[in-house]
Amino acid sequence: MPHVVVYSSDYCPYCSRAKMLLKNKGVGFEEIKVDGKPQLRAEMTKKAGRTSVPQIWIGDTHVGGCDDLFALERAGKLDALLKA
Repeated sequence: MPHVVVYSSDYCPYCSRAKMLLKNKGVGFEEIKVDGKPQLRAEMTKKAGRTSVPQIWIGDTHVGGCDDLFALERAGKLDALLKA
């Protein structure tokens, strides 16, 4: 299973939804909280090209945010990406 990284914030409902989907699928992930950490947020922004959280990577693939993750799930493509 590829390494999954989630950049998140404590009071972000989209972060909570994305993490819950991953947990429900039995996927372990590294969570990087950007609250009050401008250097981590800048790192995330540089890597993702986006400033919003969550930002999710599965292996080397930048999935995007919560809506992107759920879109992959609805399209039946998330499991294949998690097993790659």
